[in-house]
Amino acid sequence: MPNPNSENSPTSAASGIRIGADVGGTFTDIVVEFADGTFESTKVLTTHDAPEQGILSGITEVAQAAGIKLSDVDQVLHGTTLATNALIERKGAKTALVTTEGFRDVIETRTESRFEQYDLNIELPRPLIERADRFVVTERLDAKGDVLIPFDDDSAHQAVAAITAGGYDSVAVGFLHSYRNSINERRFRELLQAELPDVAVSISSEVSPQMREYERFNTVCVNAYIQPLMASYLVRLRTELNNRGAGCPLYLIHSGGGLISVETAASFPVRLVESGPAGGAIFAADLASRYGRDRVLAYDMGGTTAKISLIENYDPQTAKTFEVDRSARFKKGSGMPISIPVIEMIEIGAGGGSIASVDTLSQIRIGPRSAGSEPGPAAYDLGGTEATVTDANVQLGRLHPDTFGATDISLSQPLASQAITSSVGDRLNLDAETAAIGISEVVDENMANAARVHAVENGKDLTGYSLIAFGGGAPLHAGRLMDKLGLHELIIPSGAGVGSAIGFLRAPFSYEAIRSFFTTTAELDYVGANLMLAELEHEAMTFVREGTDADVTVQRQVSMRYAGQGWEIPVTLDNGLFDEFAAQLLAAKFTKVYEEFFGRAIDGLPIEAVSWAVRVASNVEKPSPVAISATPSVDYRSGKAKTPDGLSTRSLFDPATSTRIDAAVVRRDDLNPGDGVDGPAIVVEQQTTTIVGSNHRCLMQSDRSLVVSNRNSTSLVGELL
Repeated sequence: MPNPNSENSPTSAASGIRIGADVGGTFTDIVVEFADGTFESTKVLTTHDAPEQGILSGITEVAQAAGIKLSDVDQVLHGTTLATNALIERKGAKTALVTTEGFRDVIETRTESRFEQYDLNIELPRPLIERADRFVVTERLDAKGDVLIPFDDDSAHQAVAAITAGGYDSVAVGFLHSYRNSINERRFRELLQAELPDVAVSISSEVSPQMREYERFNTVCVNAYIQPLMASYLVRLRTELNNRGAGCPLYLIHSGGGLISVETAASFPVRLVESGPAGGAIFAADLASRYGRDRVLAYDMGGTTAKISLIENYDPQTAKTFEVDRSARFKKGSGMPISIPVIEMIEIGAGGGSIASVDTLSQIRIGPRSAGSEPGPAAYDLGGTEATVTDANVQLGRLHPDTFGATDISLSQPLASQAITSSVGDRLNLDAETAAIGISEVVDENMANAARVHAVENGKDLTGYSLIAFGGGAPLHAGRLMDKLGLHELIIPSGAGVGSAIGFLRAPFSYEAIRSFFTTTAELDYVGANLMLAELEHEAMTFVREGTDADVTVQRQVSMRYAGQGWEIPVTLDNGLFDEFAAQLLAAKFTKVYEEFFGRAIDGLPIEAVSWAVRVASNVEKPSPVAISATPSVDYRSGKAKTPDGLSTRSLFDPATSTRIDAAVVRRDDLNPGDGVDGPAIVVEQQTTTIVGSNHRCLMQSDRSLVVSNRNSTSLVGELL
């Protein structure tokens, strides 16, 4: 496939051949990028028991197809949902938590916030580490890091003895106010490793040195919980790659959208939570830049989940905290908080393999359970019997065995129909067709609701946004999502089916170091702030230099608030030293940002600076703009004379008319830049399928992307020109 952006690699390489590997819940996507601007790609089913085997199988397959040897590869870039899945499924290591005496139950009592304020029977998420696995040490620091209660060696040795007797594989250490002074955490780690040198130890002052003990303790627990699993997996993957001739470096993409070394990933695997989806956001941001779209909704739908993120001014929105495994749909506070830099997105169980069921109120529900790759949707004929979103798409004519594209899967429409009937139809007295329509509409509305909630949580109005869809399932549903959200433009990029893996190849080497350092603008400790920012830059630079010696950009930020407020807003800093006039400048910056967020500033309140961050990233060339086609040079219309060779039609359920209609089946490879397709149409390719509704038109662009708009709207010409 053509790939017009291969010049945007983060580093120059000897052969220019790089591999991106994305392990999802259902499929593992592999992309090989060449120096001449082309790539080869494949999808294989994820091997859950040993995810590295799916990667190796896919890499071998695509390398043979491309006629290259693994010894020719310069880099392997990898993202995975393994860390996230281990958390959601509670399949991590046997982990202990050691904390300050009196704070044993912080990760269970959480904070005073309630995601359902008036629910008297609210069920809070279960803590990652049970109470019996939490131990305490007598010690206490104050908020400035000064000693209140000295570190007690006897209680520390008692905790070590209990951990030894318990047979734990990993230990999380989180002491009060250790973000200001890590001496006690480091002291306990020394005592523990002297007794148990093979046990993995994570300390909160290294994993997440930020105030708010609940979030910090939970983050270090997550890191410890998944560390043995991820370290073992990464070692196995790198060893197997070397055994097969790929002696090149292996890098991981982290949740913030940058590349880090295997060693860093193994030490801080919590940074890999949301690793794979971060690649998709980078992929969408790259496309947004090429199309000059400064407001974009990125929509990534795979086999297990759907992810939605906002991109403004060609950069994905980021955050310093996020939640995993929300127990209440879309409700903030119902999940597991993790305080690390992350590309902000909302993720729901709405993938192709998400299982459809009927609840006690006779309503159709989708997910969060997924058929995954084992056994997969019923239509895969691999043993699955429960109805999934993919089965509904097969029933409604959107997917067909002749054009599915996966060489190792032969779709079965009878099995899909049977599963839909037994899982949903019989429960609601519906035939398979009507039940499939219900499944499709529910999953589409779930995704639309998720997009609305995500926009509202970020204070955004989606009016005027463009939708970019990628992942194997997104182009099937994106047209309907565009209509439900009232958007006027949809872009399906080339390589959409493996978009996240391509995104890995666009990512810079980067690392963001964060630390809480409380001060006020009235009494700004600018000397301490300068020292702390220098330390953060050194820390971030050290991690980046593990992967590249390219030129870098340094970005600094501080989280600030008015006194009495519970949360902060980010303020961008210049890359200079603070002096005695810094307080006035910092206050002015905060006031301006606060006005942009909330409409007006508050006079007379003290201003506080809480957490500071420095991000170092290797420079990446800006992508070249696309020469956009606004009107079709050739119209391929259903049943008309001007049709590509081999055009056929297929019966397709069309939500715009709520009827079955005959839709043209067009091969994407048959379209040339400037060609247009009026709906109803099905644009097929190897790794995904794009549905063009009867109310839509799509145009092939010079970069092989499809731009879809409403047929009866002038917005396409107006928006594109």
